[in-house]
Amino acid sequence: MGNKLRVGLVYGGRSGEHQVSLQTALAVLKAFDYDKYEIIPFYITPTGQWRSGPLLAAPPAAVAELQFSPKAEGGVLENGAAPALLPVLQGMSEKVLAEGNPADDGRAIDVMLPLLHGTFGEDGTIQGLFEMAGLPYAGAGVLASAVGMDKVAMKTMFAQAGLPQVAYRHFVRFAWKKDREACLKNIEELGYPCFVKPANLGSSVGVSKARDRAELVAAIEEALRYDRKVIVEEFCDAREIEVSVLGNDDPRASLPGEICSSNEFYDYKAKYIDGKSVMVIPAEIPPETASAIREMAVRAFLSIDGSGLCRADFFLRRSDGALFINEVNTMPGFTPFSMYPLMWKESGVSYRELLDTLIALALERHAERQSIDYGGDE
Repeated sequence: MGNKLRVGLVYGGRSGEHQVSLQTALAVLKAFDYDKYEIIPFYITPTGQWRSGPLLAAPPAAVAELQFSPKAEGGVLENGAAPALLPVLQGMSEKVLAEGNPADDGRAIDVMLPLLHGTFGEDGTIQGLFEMAGLPYAGAGVLASAVGMDKVAMKTMFAQAGLPQVAYRHFVRFAWKKDREACLKNIEELGYPCFVKPANLGSSVGVSKARDRAELVAAIEEALRYDRKVIVEEFCDAREIEVSVLGNDDPRASLPGEICSSNEFYDYKAKYIDGKSVMVIPAEIPPETASAIREMAVRAFLSIDGSGLCRADFFLRRSDGALFINEVNTMPGFTPFSMYPLMWKESGVSYRELLDTLIALALERHAERQSIDYGGDE
């Protein structure tokens, strides 16, 4: 097993997308080529405890096998922190993560694969931990992860890159408590209906459609359950088109796909519960529109300094065919039935090939960063 690449897989987490992350982790573990990789799983509980499992040379059968107890094989301390990570979390030694692992056989983890959706995982926090540890990791870096999570910061970057967007407003909890009427009047310039979202969350958690002021107030209160910052977007009668992006500094885009939601809009229920939404891949749109979407997706990816992967979501307005970028997701759903891998499958890239590519991209980016002179003394 010594010739295999050792991958640390991190999943679960403290966000509202904990269960989504578990499903992603199970799918990835079932798809890995265990002749090429060996896996060390790190489970983060909903309360933020780190738990490590045994070295894996074969996939688990079910999600329940990924939710290790404090006494699980592989070693977890009483406070729930994995031994290899505890010194890092305590700020005692940033290098321990790279130099040790729960298998305790003297071999380092070669690359980390974070499969954490939402806050405390997709927002740059765990990416910063890996950077401090000097450890290669797959996916977006600290900046792109943070910008990709914060919809307000993301839209600011898109505007700087000249990407078209629908009109929006935003505010923080303090402003809402201080002068609710001013916030409402500002939002109502967008007109009704409008969409209210937590600025920092994904999977459509906390998203509501407001048709009048009463619904708007209720939607804002719901969004504030999940974040201190709220963004409100104008309604756009549009088709929802998505495209997958893969790469580092020279990314490529997949064929676009279309979401035909089972609900009035593509909310959490439509995504994960009722199973009635339809994904059309490739999207039935003119070739020139598909080309424009792919080009805009790459521009969006580069505008936030993306790396590894992202899914870019667009509105294609029904009335005139105008295109607007909605958002990018730096850790999109990654089960075999999620849009990101399905669009690549239709573009000729298999699920297993995606995993291989993401790990290769992580190592490529890490090697480049290692070549940078940060000006420190020996």
